[in-house]
Amino acid sequence: MDFLIEILKAIILGIIQGITEWLPISSTGHMILVDEFLQLAGGETFVELFLVVVQFGSILAVVLMYFNRLNPFSKRKSISEKKETINLWVKILIACVPAGIIGVLFNDQIKAWFFNPPVISITLIVYGVGFIVIERRKRRPTVNRLNEITSVKAAQIGVFQMLALIPGTSRSGATIMGSTLLGLNRKTASEFSFFLAIPVMLGASLLDLIRYDGILTIQNIAVLMAGMITAFIVSIVAIKMLLSYIRKHSFEVFGYYRIILGAIVFIYFVVIPFFV
Repeated sequence: MDFLIEILKAIILGIIQGITEWLPISSTGHMILVDEFLQLAGGETFVELFLVVVQFGSILAVVLMYFNRLNPFSKRKSISEKKETINLWVKILIACVPAGIIGVLFNDQIKAWFFNPPVISITLIVYGVGFIVIERRKRRPTVNRLNEITSVKAAQIGVFQMLALIPGTSRSGATIMGSTLLGLNRKTASEFSFFLAIPVMLGASLLDLIRYDGILTIQNIAVLMAGMITAFIVSIVAIKMLLSYIRKHSFEVFGYYRIILGAIVFIYFVVIPFFV
C-alpha cells in the first residue's frame, strides 16, 4: 500500500512538472508547495533526484514533438532547410551560454542562498507584475519567425534566461518575457523557450545526476519512472494547449496567477510559521 501511495505521489508531481515547466508560472514554486503536503518518501537526496528525473520526461516531450524541426540531418529537408536548422541550434547554444556559465560556477551557492520560500514568493510576484505590465504595452512584434532571431538577440535572451537560476522566476517565464521585450511575437518566443530548455535542463540534470551518490532500489526506480512518464505525457498536452491559447490571448493571465501563487507561498511558509 505504501508503495502504491508513493507511485500516486510521483504521478501527481509528474503532472505538476509537465504543466508548470512550459507555462511561465514557475515549476519550482509549485513543487515546493505541493511537496509540503505530499512529502515524497526516500529522503531529501532522493527527492532532489526525483525532481531531476521528471525533468527528463519534459525534455523528451519537446524532442519528440519538434524532432523533425530540430533535426538538421533529416532526409525530408533541403540543403537550405538543413542549414537553417543548424543556424537555429547555433543560436540556441549562444542563448544557453550565460546561464550555463553561471549555473556551473555558482550552482551550490544559488541553491544555498535562493532555494527558500521567501525568495520564491517574491520572484513569483515580481515577475507576475512584470508580465502584466509588458502585456499591457502597445507593441508590434518585429520578429515573427525563428530564423529571424539574430545571434545578438539570442545572446540577449540568454541573459534573461540567466535570471531563472533564481527559483520562482520560471525559466520559460524569463525567456518568454525577455523575448517579447526584444520584439518576438508570442508563438516564436514560446517555441524558442521550449528549444532552449533542451540543453539547459539536460545539462543541469546531468550535473545533479553526477553528484548523486545514493543507492536506488527497485521501488525507487519505479517511482522515478512513474514521475518521468507522467511528466512526458502531460508536457505534450501542456505545450499544445499553450500554443493554442496564445494564438488569441496574451500572457497577462499568467501574471495574475503568479501573484496569487506567490502570495499563497509567502503566507503559508513565512507568515503562518511566524505566528505559530
